[in-house]
Amino acid sequence: MTVRHADADEETPLLAEENASHKRKHSPIPWGQFSILLVLQLAEPLTSQVIYPFAPELIRNLGITHGDETRVGYYVGLMCFQQSIFFATQALTVLHWSRISDHIGRRPVIMTGLTGLSISMYCFGLSRTFWGAVISRSLNGALNGNIGVMKSMLAEITDPSNIAQAYAYLPIAWSTGATIGPVIGGSLSHPAERFPNIFGHSGFFKDYPYFLACAIPATFSAIACIVTLFFLKETVHNPVSIRQLLRQAPKAASIERDLQVPKATLAVDDSSRPLPLRRLLVPRVIVAAGNYAFLAIVDITLRAIQPVFYSTPIALGGLGMSPQRIGLILSLYGVTNGVLQIGLFGRIHDRFGTKRVYMAGIASLLPVFALFPVINELAKLEGLSRTVWALVLVQALVSIVVNFSYGCVFIFITASAPNKASLGSVNGLAQMLVSVMRTVGPATANSLFALSIDEQHHYMNGFFVYYALSALVCVALVVATFLPEHTMSDGDEEDTDA
Repeated sequence: MTVRHADADEETPLLAEENASHKRKHSPIPWGQFSILLVLQLAEPLTSQVIYPFAPELIRNLGITHGDETRVGYYVGLMCFQQSIFFATQALTVLHWSRISDHIGRRPVIMTGLTGLSISMYCFGLSRTFWGAVISRSLNGALNGNIGVMKSMLAEITDPSNIAQAYAYLPIAWSTGATIGPVIGGSLSHPAERFPNIFGHSGFFKDYPYFLACAIPATFSAIACIVTLFFLKETVHNPVSIRQLLRQAPKAASIERDLQVPKATLAVDDSSRPLPLRRLLVPRVIVAAGNYAFLAIVDITLRAIQPVFYSTPIALGGLGMSPQRIGLILSLYGVTNGVLQIGLFGRIHDRFGTKRVYMAGIASLLPVFALFPVINELAKLEGLSRTVWALVLVQALVSIVVNFSYGCVFIFITASAPNKASLGSVNGLAQMLVSVMRTVGPATANSLFALSIDEQHHYMNGFFVYYALSALVCVALVVATFLPEHTMSDGDEEDTDA
């Protein structure tokens, strides 16, 4: 049983080992279940990234901007899967899904999320109006609580000796989805025009030019749901049925847990029941969740304006690229990100520690935002010259560093949980804050982009959005200073002192 010392604080690891005075022995990662989780996590980035190459074009085709190019970014920010509408609905439900998973188990919640993801993507491909696309995103957000639940499951199948190594592999799923998704979205949109010999005679694909691109990830999500049903093992001990859970009022259930489980036991017993929400609102949880939220908003604002910047005409402040070229750039970014995550994250983390790597990742976005106006000014002078392409490549490579921060913040969140049985609730709380940030982030960033290039305002020569987002990065760096200096994964010396 894991024991907490009396002087434990927010810098004390959650899962301290029994024989802390001995050098830690690294347990092997349970690759069977771990691999299934990685495959399941692929569904979300795959379905999100597939939309980005054709999202600006779709907005134009829907006619909601009435030909005003400066309004495209705003509506893209509202519509896209990882953007405001999806996260607004997810923010309302993700904490409840995570807390439910602490009681009924992870598998039922994951299967519900994958089903919602699949249905949503099919509906999105069949959408012919802006609000039809919005409703499909809302459906997905309301049903999908998988992000926090899967992170909880990952923590439950690992231990303090291998959890850092496991989190080092976590970005692989996103990188893979970020690689495959844009290829699918860029190459399979408008199949009747791109592949006339195969789809040219199909009136359906002429009427729904984005359905094929959306159907691929939707089908993958459906298959992932079947894999979960037959192969993924439950990690919650003694889960209750949904019928039993519904019989108990939430308030009564919380009171019952407080009465049945002594406070001392709640502090030390990793196998105890989930804690009430009010007992999770402690400084170490709030700090870790708050940093995850700020990481999410600075990252999502970059990913939101990047394809809009690529798509916007050069004269208005972008690069005027086609969806196919945008998809190629994002795919190359995904491949490179995956390779660097596998090859470098573990070594960099072990060398510099969790907090330093996290802060370096946040700081890397400052030169990334600074390069946007430089690239556009050169494009106005030279067009899409070799120099411009070189700067686009440098910007993409530098932006990869921020992804190292995700593995670090996941470690901080896991270490902050008061007990192991409440991991789902802690991850759900953190994901709720992230969803709130991602609700306002993309729409705000793209609205600032639209405002910056508007001919009537043209703030700071059209580059106001980049100054604003750079200031946001500085705020995130200040918030990061409140994180604990050490975690359970920062070497053996912390184990000795635990």
